[in-house]
Amino acid sequence: MGTIHPDVLHRQTGRVPRSGLAKMASHIKKDRQLLILFIPCMIFYVLFRYGPLYGLIIAFKDYSVYQGVWGSEWVGFEHFRRFFDSPDFWVLFKNTFLLGLFTLLWGFPFPILFAILLNEVRRAAFKKTVQTFSYLPSFLSVVIVSSMIIDFLSPTHGVVNEVLKQLGFAPKYFLTMPEWFRTIYVLVTIWQTMGYEAIIYLAAIAGIDPTLYEAAKVDGATRLQMMRHITLPGIMPTILIMFILKSGAMFRVGYEKVLLLYNPMTYEVGDVFSTYVYRKGLLETNYSYAAAVGLFESVIALVMLLLSNFVSRKAGGKGLW
Repeated sequence: MGTIHPDVLHRQTGRVPRSGLAKMASHIKKDRQLLILFIPCMIFYVLFRYGPLYGLIIAFKDYSVYQGVWGSEWVGFEHFRRFFDSPDFWVLFKNTFLLGLFTLLWGFPFPILFAILLNEVRRAAFKKTVQTFSYLPSFLSVVIVSSMIIDFLSPTHGVVNEVLKQLGFAPKYFLTMPEWFRTIYVLVTIWQTMGYEAIIYLAAIAGIDPTLYEAAKVDGATRLQMMRHITLPGIMPTILIMFILKSGAMFRVGYEKVLLLYNPMTYEVGDVFSTYVYRKGLLETNYSYAAAVGLFESVIALVMLLLSNFVSRKAGGKGLW
């Protein structure tokens, strides 16, 4: 079927065909209220996400505060070579990878399981109470959460050690024991993020057609079978999207929580790329070297995001793009 010439279309319908700019203007006018609400978000990303990308230039320079970004001498990949040749590289890579991997393996399924189980609760008051208490930790700052964990695990007055004393065990200062650091970090992350991440899955569950559950009841399916064959497949697209985002952020272990929880006795298992960047950049004022390490971490995170998106599309046909 051939296309209709604009002049013929005008004679047949009496309407003048609009250009691309006219259509865009029409869409902007139609959705102007939503676009106005989006302006603060756009300003935030321009100022705090895309604007700082300009500073990545110093990763390839011997940056001097007095000479400025463009006045500093170009050194190419010298900082990257020095970082790759340093004995710290593999220690940081291993610690970052293991912390991110354990957080993904243990922290990712918990919100899904919690949301599915919470959806099966029939008492609305109890359900809302549990959900409220579950996402309260997400409103607390990292400093407060870390302080609470330090108090809970204190060998003198901590709740955990008081329980151990009552059971006849000797108190332990868990935060100074390298073998416990990763476990504590993962458990704290799960406790802090499980509640608000479950909200996403609860919203996905709410979008499942209720007639599917009614038909399953008629066929005699148990609640466990309905969870397995209806609820879980129904939220699978959301699970895949969240898995891609989590996998992409696996190497982006934030420095705040690690910095507050670790100490010289746990450096060997707790020191990650972000804390290394903090020390080299802010404490030692080696800005170019720290920028190179941070850029390497970002590149690894990008590779992980692309890889997880590729695997997700091959496995389930869903991806971010």
